[in-house]
Amino acid sequence: MSQARKFRELLNTEPFIVSPGVYDGYSIRLVEAAGFKTACTSGAALSNALLGIADIGVMGLSENVNHCRHLARAVSIPLTADADTGYGNPVNVFHTVRMFEEAGIAGVNIEDQVSPKRCGHMPGKDVIPLEEMVKKIEAACEARRDDAFVIIARTDSLAVEGIEGAIKRARAYAAAGADMLFPDAVRTEDDIKRIVDAAGIPISVNMGFGIRERPTTPLIPLPRLKELGVKRISLPRMLPAAAIRSMQEALAVMKEVIATGQPAHRPDLLVGIEDIMKLMGYEEMREMEKRLTTLPAVAA
Repeated sequence: MSQARKFRELLNTEPFIVSPGVYDGYSIRLVEAAGFKTACTSGAALSNALLGIADIGVMGLSENVNHCRHLARAVSIPLTADADTGYGNPVNVFHTVRMFEEAGIAGVNIEDQVSPKRCGHMPGKDVIPLEEMVKKIEAACEARRDDAFVIIARTDSLAVEGIEGAIKRARAYAAAGADMLFPDAVRTEDDIKRIVDAAGIPISVNMGFGIRERPTTPLIPLPRLKELGVKRISLPRMLPAAAIRSMQEALAVMKEVIATGQPAHRPDLLVGIEDIMKLMGYEEMREMEKRLTTLPAVAA
């Protein structure tokens, strides 16, 4: 079964889907090992991790697709990807969808921001005309070779056109063939409920668990999100933020070691090499080497 069909089956059978955001081989393997049934990428997380810069539309299509291809092939769970604005006009969107589908991705977000886009929770966003985004969605639907490949229409219009504009776009995007709607930076439960009722297709919402300052989207308990009719939540920043915090703590310990000259043993901060090898499938690789190579040291 293709990854797209696996994800489509989740949409059809699961009452509620939690999709952690991933950005590298460690994070996506950890998500699968933890028992989650799907994962998603965040354009901001990839831009931050790969390029070391803010999410301001600098990362290109090839960089995004190639990295997502590596992530998808590392696990057996379906992965959806953030395709930003589709990298151009509807014709560009057509080829963008083809490339992500060929990379083994289960579905893509395509957003209605102007290009260059901005992180959804940054000020200064603007959106393209509704009619142009409808054409992008139509192009995305036409491009997919497998009808199970999921087209997720993201709208950033709440920050620009308010709830009435977002509702109008939700209806238009659903009519154009979008399989799921992702309204970004929703501000209230009432906004979520109104969009759910208007769209008539599954709704995905971002949750910024772990954010210390007041998030754009309020932190809503999962049972309440299900009551509101949300189908999926994505957690784009949870794993990158956790990794950054852990690396900060480890580096602080290293600086202390350098200053004092004393050895440091902090198993509370680090996993063992055995844990890394297990996560990354070293044992499976060794078994394959024994079957497929003739090197005496390997076969022993």
